[in-house]
Amino acid sequence: MTFLVPLPVVMPLIGAALTLMMAGKPRAQRTVSLTVLTGTLLVSIALLVLSTMDGPLVVAVGGWVAPLGIVLVADQLAALMLVVSSAVTVCVLVYSIGQGMADGNEETPLSIYHPTYLILTAGVTNAFLAGDLFNLYVGFEILLVASYVLLTLGGTENRIRAGTTYVVVSLVSSLIFLTAIGLVYAATGTLNLAQLVGRLDALPDSLRLMLQGMLLLAFGIKAAVFPLSAWLPDSYPTAPAPVTAVFAGLLTKIGVYAIIRTETLLFPGGRAANLLMVAALLTMVIGILGAVAQSDIKRLLSFTLISHIGYLLFGVGLSTRLGLASAIFYVVHHITIQTTLFLTAGLIERRGGSTGLERLGGLARLSPLLAGLFFVPALNLAGIPPFSGFIGKIGLLQAGADDGGPLAWSLVAGGVLTSLLTLYAIARVWNLAFWRGPNPALPEASRALLPRLMVAPTLALVVLGVGLTVVAGPLFDISDQAAGYLLERSGYVHAVFPEGP
Repeated sequence: MTFLVPLPVVMPLIGAALTLMMAGKPRAQRTVSLTVLTGTLLVSIALLVLSTMDGPLVVAVGGWVAPLGIVLVADQLAALMLVVSSAVTVCVLVYSIGQGMADGNEETPLSIYHPTYLILTAGVTNAFLAGDLFNLYVGFEILLVASYVLLTLGGTENRIRAGTTYVVVSLVSSLIFLTAIGLVYAATGTLNLAQLVGRLDALPDSLRLMLQGMLLLAFGIKAAVFPLSAWLPDSYPTAPAPVTAVFAGLLTKIGVYAIIRTETLLFPGGRAANLLMVAALLTMVIGILGAVAQSDIKRLLSFTLISHIGYLLFGVGLSTRLGLASAIFYVVHHITIQTTLFLTAGLIERRGGSTGLERLGGLARLSPLLAGLFFVPALNLAGIPPFSGFIGKIGLLQAGADDGGPLAWSLVAGGVLTSLLTLYAIARVWNLAFWRGPNPALPEASRALLPRLMVAPTLALVVLGVGLTVVAGPLFDISDQAAGYLLERSGYVHAVFPEGP
C-alpha cells in the first residue's frame, strides 16, 4: 500500500493544475477542489491506519533509492498530522465557498484562489511527509509562495503591507534554513534524515550544537516562538477569514512539526533542551499577556495562537515520552480549535459588522447559534475540563512534574498561569461581544442571518473539537506510540534503510 504515500502531495498538485485551467468556471473549480481535498482526507486516514498497524510506509520517488532520491515517509506522527490538516482544509474550503456565495461573487471569484489553496495544501502535506531536509525546505517554500498570494487577496493597502512583512520574515527564516542545510551537508555528506541519525551523532558536540541552533532558529521563526513572533499578530488578522483560519491552524504547526522531527530524530537529548524550555515559558506567558491587552478578537486570537505554541515546545523540551506524547496530542487539539475560533471570528464580523470588542454587543441574543460556535471551542482553548485542551495540558503538566527540575516546575507554573489568563481573555470576549446589551449603532444589514454554508463547516469543526474529547483515550494512545517511536529512532532508520544506512 506504499502507493498511497505520495497521493496527499500529488492529488492537490494535479487539482491545482486542473483548477487553473478552469479559470472563469467557478463551479468546476469548486467541484475539483472539494473532490481533491476529500480524497486527500480519505488517503490520510488510510495512511494513519496502516502506519499504526504495520509501521512506517516509505516511498522512494521515481525509484531512486535513498539517499540519492527523494524519500517520503508516512509514520504515525506524519499520518496523524495529515489527517487533522486535511480535515481542516476541507472545512475551510467549504467556508470560503459559502463566503463567496454570500458576498455575491459566486460567479466571479478570483480564479487564482482555488489553485493557490490547493498548492498550499500540497506544501503542507509535503512538509509532513518529507524524509530529507531539502524536501522539507521545498515544502516550506511552496507554503511561502502560496500563502503570500492568499494573504494579499483583494490587494488592499493593509493586506499588502501585512503580506510584505510576512514574506520578508519568511524569506529570512528560509535563508537561515537553507544555510543550515548547506552546513549539514558539508559536515555529513547527506541530507536524508535517516542517514543523518548516525552521521550527526559522530560530529563534535560544538558543531552539532551550532547546526541544531541554526535549525531551531529557522523553525522558531516559522512557528512564531518568542521572541521571533512579532510578525504574526500584524499579518494574520488582515487576511480574509478563511485564509486567516487556515494560516492560524496549520502554518505555525508545521514549524512545530519540524522542531519535533529534528529534535527527536537528529538531536536527541541535545544541549538545546533548556533553551527550548525557556523559549516555551516566555512564549506562553508573554503571548497570553499580549492577548489580554487586545480589544480586537482577531488580534486577541493571534496572541493566544502564539501563547499556546509554548505548550508544544514545553513537551518537546522535556524530551520525555509523556511530554512528547502530550505535545503531539496538543498539536492535534490546537490545529482544530484555533481554526474553529478564527472561522467563528469571521462569522462574528459578518453578524456584528466588526471584530472590535468596543463595537460589539448582544450577539448571544441576536444569534444564539453563533454564541454556541464561539463558546464551546473557547472553553476548549482555555483547557476547561473535560475538553481535549484540558487533557493535553494535564499531560504536559504531569510530564513537567515528573521531570522535577527547576525549569520544568517553572513551566508547570507558567502553563497554569497561561491557562487562567486564556480563560480571562475569552471570558472578556464573551462578556463584551455576546453577553452585554446590543450596540445600538449596529447596522441593520449586519443583522441578517448567517450563511448556512459558512456555519456548517464551522459547526463541523466544533463537533470535531468535542469529538477529540470523546476519543481522547485512543488518540492519546496513538500520540504515545508516535512519541515512543520518535524517541527510539531505530525504527525510522530501519524503515528507510532496511539493510542499514
